[in-house]
Amino acid sequence: MRCTYLLFLLLLSTCSGFTQPDNQYTIIPRPAQLQPRPGQFTVGPTTTIMVPFAQAALKTIADNFARQLNQSGGLSVPVRNVNKMALPGNLIQFVPSTDKALGDEAYRLDITDKVITIEARQPKGFFYAVQTLYQLLPPSVLGRGGQSMGQSAGTMQAPAPTPNAPGPLLIPACRIEDQPRYVYRGMHLDVCRHFFPVSFIKKYLDLMALHKFNTFHWHLTDDQGWRIEIKKYPKLTQVGAQRRETIVGHYDEYDPQVFDGKPYGGYYTQDEVREVVQYAAARHINVIPEIEMPGHSLAALAAYPELGCSTLGSYQVATKWGVFEDVFCPYEKTFSVLQDVLTEVMALFPGPYIHIGGDECPKSTWRKSPYAQQLIKREKLKNENQLQSWFITRIDKFVTSKGRKVIGWDEILEGGLSPNAAVMSWRGTKGGIEAARQRHDVVMTPGTFCYFDHYQADPGQEPTAFGGLIPLSLVYSYNPTPAELNAEQAKHILGAQGNVWTEYMQDSAYVEYMVWPRAAALAEVVWTPLAQKDYPDFTRRLATHFKRLEAMGANYARSLYNVTATTTVTPAGQLSLSLSTGVSVPAIRYTTDGSVPSGESPRYTAPITLAKTTTIRAVAFTDSATMNGPMGRNLQKEYLLSKATGKSYTLLAPATKGRPDRNNLTDGVLGSMGGYELMDVVSFAGNFSAVVDLGQSQPIQSVAVGFVKYTARNLCLPAQVAIAVSDDGQTFRPVGTFRSNAAEGGKRGIVRLPFDFAPTTARYVRITAQNIGRVPAGLRNPGKPAQLAVDEIEVK
Repeated sequence: MRCTYLLFLLLLSTCSGFTQPDNQYTIIPRPAQLQPRPGQFTVGPTTTIMVPFAQAALKTIADNFARQLNQSGGLSVPVRNVNKMALPGNLIQFVPSTDKALGDEAYRLDITDKVITIEARQPKGFFYAVQTLYQLLPPSVLGRGGQSMGQSAGTMQAPAPTPNAPGPLLIPACRIEDQPRYVYRGMHLDVCRHFFPVSFIKKYLDLMALHKFNTFHWHLTDDQGWRIEIKKYPKLTQVGAQRRETIVGHYDEYDPQVFDGKPYGGYYTQDEVREVVQYAAARHINVIPEIEMPGHSLAALAAYPELGCSTLGSYQVATKWGVFEDVFCPYEKTFSVLQDVLTEVMALFPGPYIHIGGDECPKSTWRKSPYAQQLIKREKLKNENQLQSWFITRIDKFVTSKGRKVIGWDEILEGGLSPNAAVMSWRGTKGGIEAARQRHDVVMTPGTFCYFDHYQADPGQEPTAFGGLIPLSLVYSYNPTPAELNAEQAKHILGAQGNVWTEYMQDSAYVEYMVWPRAAALAEVVWTPLAQKDYPDFTRRLATHFKRLEAMGANYARSLYNVTATTTVTPAGQLSLSLSTGVSVPAIRYTTDGSVPSGESPRYTAPITLAKTTTIRAVAFTDSATMNGPMGRNLQKEYLLSKATGKSYTLLAPATKGRPDRNNLTDGVLGSMGGYELMDVVSFAGNFSAVVDLGQSQPIQSVAVGFVKYTARNLCLPAQVAIAVSDDGQTFRPVGTFRSNAAEGGKRGIVRLPFDFAPTTARYVRITAQNIGRVPAGLRNPGKPAQLAVDEIEVK
């Protein structure tokens, strides 16, 4: 019979609201200039909004502002024509300006206890001034009449809207002069992987407007669904908008992959598209449609297979995520169809830009296509990469001929573009830098800062995401203007955009959880002057801003309040545990008896030393008189010590290559199996050698080592792994060698490779892996280092 020596440490926090000390000015994005004043303006029974009726756009803004004030505050604030009556007291007045120093989106706010004066040159400026006023008012002003637009998503469920509170509404006195840093402030939404109704799109736009975003990038076509009605080609939605089923879990989670067996579909009619475009325009948001080409086109090919290179003539709308080999074939009929589609699209979207995708286009079908190969020869192209450039350039010329501008992902830069085409730099910043140097306008949206489908905190504490880690602080730290550009080139950086790819976001509340507050951080990146950015101040303002999101029925993440733990080993071999959060909080409270922490639990003030098996739970608290409650998402981590020795494992021989912070056994992070679990000991590409001290000489029954898989189809690469044991830690004797079988399957994660050797007795176990190698082509992250993890040592 085997025995296992484990210590379980459990850290837990629960979701709740959080209130920082009262502050009057919690505007996001932070204004360029704000001068506080004593006093406050009271919106009450005597308040009047004055606006020149001759300017219809201003009257619409004023009417909407009054309607929101009246519904939320139980008031009857009227809107009156400034040209037809004397100015009363307790006044909110819209004053058009002729000051050329004010840009198109700039505004001035002058707030005293008697009068609020809004000054701007254009309707956009007045609209943004009103968004600032909303954030100077109590959060309940933004209530949506008691109806949440969020859908249930289990732990992703959106909060109920804040109830409306009738009575006077107070606005702190101040003077604000404000304008954006960038002209392009965008948010993207993929509706192909998962479809969202018009009601949610409108709510998404409302949230964008509050944060002063001015561009909505609507990703309407992809392999998993075609989501926009095209009158001339009805099968694009009859066939292309429906997939027969959807993959379950993460792409890599099961081998073989599992599907739900449920048909999935949805699309927007042209009338619905017009409705969304009009709704956005009223909030001064331009909508950019994306019609993907030449890749990401499986849904279109399923509807019209004659547009593909395959001679089999059969395609299916994709049921899983990723990049697919089948793309548009460059036939004349393909361009005819795409031009017809774009003609209908341009009639629906009046903005200057049409997004044509252009990213992630495999070339294998073109290599096999006689037509594509003849075309390459006829046009004197060098290869299939130049064929893609030729394809994009032809579409670019068509769009330009209609008085519009092409915008696409940075791959479209290859091969040349018309001077007015713009580039979205997503594969880092290199594409954006090159485009700006070529005098193309650029929207910066690098995956390292702007992809909100990535995890925002420890993946063990968060819902399923694409992968990677982009915490709130990283988004806020981004500067869209690369230092490599000179002043003239930098003028071509229009701004930045947050991208929301929805492979793992099944409903609207899930989307909101992944977007907010990271989009709020991006809003400040693209609006606020660089010198005015201040992350601690931003997180202070977030406490009140969360209440605004709640008032609007929007879901959001509190991951910055999660408790995390780091460990070190004391000279005596005991585990020392430190607790922290991403931002300053009033208190972290913890328990050592397994109970849920409360406001009465011990307050964490110094690292905790663990000398025996202990269950620890910890959570951040507000310690305020009005809300002494926890905040942050549930957090669960398990740590390991040897019960026999009371010591953490020790790495005696560090890995020769790899990330030093991961190649150690001293953090005691525990996996899910029995025995001596060492699942965080990971080697990246190269040779790996680790020695585990069992504390005393013990009978060893087996050792298991595993590959970390990149896809459900295969292991990364074979590797030679050898096991040796020692009594003194100096002289080792080999006990087994194993070479992995790349065909072995199993669930994603650690694939255990058992070593068959006669049971032996020793204190030290050495695990050595040679020639770990890199991920082969055809798998996720090709060319990147493969990973090997020490999994388990079983003792009798």
